[in-house]
Amino acid sequence: MKQFINSKETLVTEAIDGLLRTADGRLARLDGYPHIKVVMRSDWDRSRVALVSGGGSGHEPSHAGFVGHGMLTAAVCGEVFASPSVDAVLAGILAVTGKPGCLLIVKNYTGDRLNFGLAAERARAQGLKVNMVIVDDDVALPDLPQARGVAGTLFVHKIVGALAEQGADLDTLTSEANRIIKGVVSIGMSLDTCTVPGSPKEDRIASGKAELGLGIHGEAGVEQVDFSTARDAMEKVVERLAPKIGSGPHVALLNNLGGATPLEMSVLAEELVRSRIGERIRWLVGPAPLMTSLDMQGFSVSLLPATKADEAALQAPVGPWAWPGCKPVGEIEIVVLPDGLTPIQPIPSRNDATRALIERCCNTLIMAEADLNMLDAKSGDGDTGSTLATASRALLGALDRLPLADHTQLYRAIGLELSQTMGGSSGVLLAIFFAAAGDASASGANTIDALKAGLDRIQQVGGARAGDRTMIDALAPALEELSRSPAHAAAAARAGADATAQIRRARAGRASYLAENSILGHNDPGAEAVARLFSELAAGDATLISAV
Repeated sequence: MKQFINSKETLVTEAIDGLLRTADGRLARLDGYPHIKVVMRSDWDRSRVALVSGGGSGHEPSHAGFVGHGMLTAAVCGEVFASPSVDAVLAGILAVTGKPGCLLIVKNYTGDRLNFGLAAERARAQGLKVNMVIVDDDVALPDLPQARGVAGTLFVHKIVGALAEQGADLDTLTSEANRIIKGVVSIGMSLDTCTVPGSPKEDRIASGKAELGLGIHGEAGVEQVDFSTARDAMEKVVERLAPKIGSGPHVALLNNLGGATPLEMSVLAEELVRSRIGERIRWLVGPAPLMTSLDMQGFSVSLLPATKADEAALQAPVGPWAWPGCKPVGEIEIVVLPDGLTPIQPIPSRNDATRALIERCCNTLIMAEADLNMLDAKSGDGDTGSTLATASRALLGALDRLPLADHTQLYRAIGLELSQTMGGSSGVLLAIFFAAAGDASASGANTIDALKAGLDRIQQVGGARAGDRTMIDALAPALEELSRSPAHAAAAARAGADATAQIRRARAGRASYLAENSILGHNDPGAEAVARLFSELAAGDATLISAV
């Protein structure tokens, strides 16, 4: 897999330096590259207890991204998914620890425990006060004697960091850290494995499956489960978490494991709040990439029963840019539409032939969704099929409230429905098309002339003409032949759509931004949709014109 790196040997040190370039003078690093990679606060005066954490790289923004006022004093970074050395950890401890002492916050992995533990012993031998806490929040593998430490570690960083900033002593911070560790639970799910720089990608998660309870180093989860939707995925995660939490108010941390998009993470946030444990979640941290696993297409949820003091600490201001804040979970506020935009609902009426025609059109486009998306990916952004299918599903759902017996009002109602439910330029153009058809019908035009009026209007507004490689290349000839028969219209639409594959330069739509070799040989997806629509109508409805 292609990656924006120079070499795996220099990846971590170059990434740390890139972070420090934009730290505005608040962060520094110890000398000692490449073996010692320690990011620390540049404003630290050792008058308070130091908080040191770290581990293997590849979990960014953890751990260096959480160094700063109100959180970590220093982070000790290893190579990707590899614990830092004892000397590196010791260097970090010595660099930031004063008379008040140092608290090491360590995730429960053997390498981290050993290296941080031995470094702590060596620091104590030099007369420093050093305590260590082990985070073991992962509940995916309940039978293991030592649970893994995952994203729940961030609760320790933030709450204990706030207390340390206020001047709490080492024993207090250690006690509070252990209290948080005892209460926090986490579990993750992913649709794919991560890509370790310099290594081939492991392909162990089958199509249609998700891995539940996997770790943050790409290690396999407790099981592979069927995957269908975000709601189903979150339900499986909640099912594992629910028995582990109490009835009191909780803070949830929704962590992006690295490869999920912001859109996906927002959907998962909604599903978490709507889940069976949603009423217990008072605050939400994220959704955000907090403790990632390189580019893993997954997420994790961490839950902590929170006291009022915990809530205050989680909301206390901090210096690190990576902390997304802790926000209250509330109801969605809905504001009424401005005057003039509230849709005027038409009076519903029944016409079985018209209803059957609309259903056939909509179902044809829904069935073509995947094919049209694949075709659009050749020359656009790959969403033509989804855009048309979404609008078709919405139109099917609106049939009972449409004026099916009044074609003038029906055109206008369809135009209004599409303007509200169909995104992108296609939605606007088709809304204009049906609105203009309604106006022409109101002036006495028959069905075909009304549809031609709609075509004229979108050509005026959109600027496209036949030969520009758009849906017009199929729609215009189809409407010209429709008076002869649906079969003639279908043949004309198919010929027009197929001809777009030989148009070397698009002059409208997203394809107009692409080079000739990107579009040549591929039908325009809008024209293809029109061709499939007329083909289906001609095959199944010989009385098309009389029906409408």
